[in-house]
Amino acid sequence: MKIRRGVIELVMESSKDSLPNEFAALLKAKKDVIYEIALLPGTISGDRSAIMQLWARPMDLGYVGTIHSHPSGVIYPSDEDRSLYSKFGNIHIIVGYPFNLHSWRAFNNEGAEISLEMIQ
Repeated sequence: MKIRRGVIELVMESSKDSLPNEFAALLKAKKDVIYEIALLPGTISGDRSAIMQLWARPMDLGYVGTIHSHPSGVIYPSDEDRSLYSKFGNIHIIVGYPFNLHSWRAFNNEGAEISLEMIQ
């Protein structure tokens, strides 16, 4: 699986704009390339969590997982993150402060770190 650089750049900027709160969105892929994010209506963002209303997601098989920020800079999943990962999607990304192209990691639905190539 790969992710477009523009997706990471968009999420980094959105995460900066959301400070001190977390930012959260869904990931959409086509042909093994994540090319877009989707914001869910009713998402609640706080300084320690972002709660997405997954029931509000479009019925579309292109959604492959989630992406969210950790303003603390800790780029590893919390217990709450792992719980979400087990319920929806196969790819989950956490971006962390200082929100640059090097401050993100990808995880599978069990919370184990995976490799995800960034492409143009």
